[in-house]
Amino acid sequence: MSSLSVKFLAPLLPNSSTNRFKSIKLQATPPQTVAPPSSGSTEIDAARLEPRVEEKDGFFVLKEKFRQGINPQEKVKIEKEPMKLFMENGIEDLAKIPLEEIEKSKLTKDDIDVRLKWLGLFHRRKHQYGRFMMRLKLPNGVTTSAQTRYLASVIRKYGKDGCADVTTRQNWQIRGVVLPDVPEILKGLDEVGLTSLQSGMDNVRNPVGNPLAGIDPHEIVDTRPYTNLLSQYITANSRGNPAFTNLPRKWNVCVIGSHDLYEHPHINDLAYMPATKNGRFGFNLLVGGFFSPKRCAEAIPLDAWVPGDDILPVCKAILEAFRDLGSRGNRQKTRMMWLIDELGIEGFREEVVKRMPQQDLERASSEDLVDTQWERRDYFGVHPQKQEGYSFVGIHIPVGRVQADDMDELARVADTYGSGELRLTVEQNIIIPNIENSKLEALLQEPLLKDRFSPEPPILMKGLVACTGNQFCGQAIIETKARALKVTEEVGRLVSVTRPVRMHWTGCPNTCGQVQVADIGFMGCLTRNKDGKVVEGADVFLGGRIGSDSHLGDVYKKGVPCDDLVPLVVELMVEKFGAVLREREESED
Repeated sequence: MSSLSVKFLAPLLPNSSTNRFKSIKLQATPPQTVAPPSSGSTEIDAARLEPRVEEKDGFFVLKEKFRQGINPQEKVKIEKEPMKLFMENGIEDLAKIPLEEIEKSKLTKDDIDVRLKWLGLFHRRKHQYGRFMMRLKLPNGVTTSAQTRYLASVIRKYGKDGCADVTTRQNWQIRGVVLPDVPEILKGLDEVGLTSLQSGMDNVRNPVGNPLAGIDPHEIVDTRPYTNLLSQYITANSRGNPAFTNLPRKWNVCVIGSHDLYEHPHINDLAYMPATKNGRFGFNLLVGGFFSPKRCAEAIPLDAWVPGDDILPVCKAILEAFRDLGSRGNRQKTRMMWLIDELGIEGFREEVVKRMPQQDLERASSEDLVDTQWERRDYFGVHPQKQEGYSFVGIHIPVGRVQADDMDELARVADTYGSGELRLTVEQNIIIPNIENSKLEALLQEPLLKDRFSPEPPILMKGLVACTGNQFCGQAIIETKARALKVTEEVGRLVSVTRPVRMHWTGCPNTCGQVQVADIGFMGCLTRNKDGKVVEGADVFLGGRIGSDSHLGDVYKKGVPCDDLVPLVVELMVEKFGAVLREREESED
């Protein structure tokens, strides 16, 4: 496979003069047989460290000797290489086959239900048969008005089946897509500088960065060059990079650029944490954070530091260690943290070092740049940028859902008042940057901001997040988005609070809504109401924290019928978050 060379500018030290990044050429390294870990690591048999994949015809495949006890998804990958649908234009032929013909063959049925996820396409077989959700790659959540208009044009043709969502990884997902349209949509994405490639299944997901990158007066470093570089490398500039498309499971990465930790480093497989060392700017590394139905774990230090102009080799080495050695059995035990547990953190580090260009990796720096006492800022409303005379405006997108007309209006507003740019956040909201201060008053009078996407939402709406739910997702047990809005509105009518309380909803244990990081989380389930009838319900989580003192929340109460959630949340607001019942507040007044 061809090498990738990327050049861009980045700071030597934050707020100092810039230097040119190295021209980085990295080629995928075929798996190498490696020696057992040295003392200080978990004792591992040398045979366990034999890579489980090998390169064949430009793709990485599981070796025959390791194919016993593998999960069904691995068998699908072995039967047919998913990336060939893109890299060898297999999608062109597949898109021409009628669905009824596709259903007659296991191979083509697996194409639409599994392999198309490598192209970012998810068949909604259960609730929208024949329609697909398409997930994009949007590094750092930065998008343009032209891109937004194009996505609007795609979903508009699908009528009530078409809409878009801002995701918890600063990304767009569009809905209603039908298979015959996919080749043309992919061409349109490429024309506006977008891709959906490698955004699903066992791939590296959208690189997350600071949504205020480059405009925040208090930022540590502009994360955009780093997240762009990572995305370009991982997808080979949107051409497809088979070196990283046969991972044991999905893999998340983020680059931290703010004291606010908007990027949520503790729930990523790899987090770059800014730190200096001997006068050089770079990053300490956290590894292994993840959510799953059976286990959630916070990222832990790798005891490693890399220079800021050399971030790719360690990303490559960590991915290759995971690809080569990760388990491919029970899907609930295939995320990277399970491998770290098995090898021990020092043993895992040694495997990473063996895959570094010079078999060397510096130990972590003690000079962290993140202020651990920093109070996380609210980005809603108007805020001054570091560029004199300009501001950004954070607007609330209720549970991240937008329609085609909304997207066109967002694009128009970005062009009229800003620089034609929009920033997506992990809380499913949008930031409009680069607004001349002389235009702020007119912007705030726009019907879009006054009636639809407010810069000053109700306090309990500020931290509301919801996954897709069973309206579209076949794995979701309950409806989430409309219910999250309804419950929050009802609670807001009953209590008065003085600070935001972050509430997250997820429709199933896969926890795409990240309930474990919320102050109060709701995970969909089926339960019985007081009459013994099976109804939609939620396991309620409590105590999640984000920021430097991050902590994953725990189950507070299981199996609460959805109809009974409002009184429970009111009770929690009063007891745990200092809320006052409005009837009491009014009587005291």
